[in-house]
Amino acid sequence: MIRQAIQTLAGLGPLPVSSAAAEDLGRLESYQELLERITRPVSDEEAAVLMGLLGPDECFGLAWALVHLVESAPGWPLVEELSKSDNEWIKLLRDRASRGCE
Repeated sequence: MIRQAIQTLAGLGPLPVSSAAAEDLGRLESYQELLERITRPVSDEEAAVLMGLLGPDECFGLAWALVHLVESAPGWPLVEELSKSDNEWIKLLRDRASRGCE
C-alpha cells in the first residue's frame, strides 16, 4: 500500500530543475511539505514510486531527501528499478548500492 503523501507526490511528477522550481515556490513548498510527512522506512513499492520522482538535478536538496527515503526500503537495493533509467540520480543510487551506502 502506498501512503497518501507519496501518492500526492507522484501526482506532482518528477522534481523540476532548480531554476524552474525557483520560479514556482508554491510547487517547491508542496514537494518539501510532502517529503517531510513521509516517515522511514518506505516500502519497496513506495521506493519505486519515489525513484520515478528524481529529476535532472538536486532541486534545492529535495532529491537527496528522495534518495535517503528510497534507501530506507527493506528490499533495498531494488535491482529491477535501478535498471529502468539512466537518470543521474538513478546512476547515483546504483553506485551507492554497489558500495553498500545507506
